[in-house]
Amino acid sequence: MAEIVNLKRVRKPKALHEKEVVAEANRAKHGVSKSAHKRAKAVAEKAKRDVEAHKLGTNGED
Repeated sequence: MAEIVNLKRVRKPKALHEKEVVAEANRAKHGVSKSAHKRAKAVAEKAKRDVEAHKLGTNGED
C-alpha cells in the first residue's frame, strides 16, 4: 500500500517555495541596492552643486 501523507505538510512547503520564487523575481525587478541608491543620490547632488556654481550673478555685475 501507499504511504499515508498529510497534505498540509506537502502543500505548505510547496506554496512557500512558490512565494519565495515570486518574491525573488520582484526584488530583482523592482529593487535597487543600497549602494546604487546612495551613488545615484550623490551624483544628483554633485550635478546640482555644479549647476549652482556656474550660474551668473543677478546683482547687475554682468
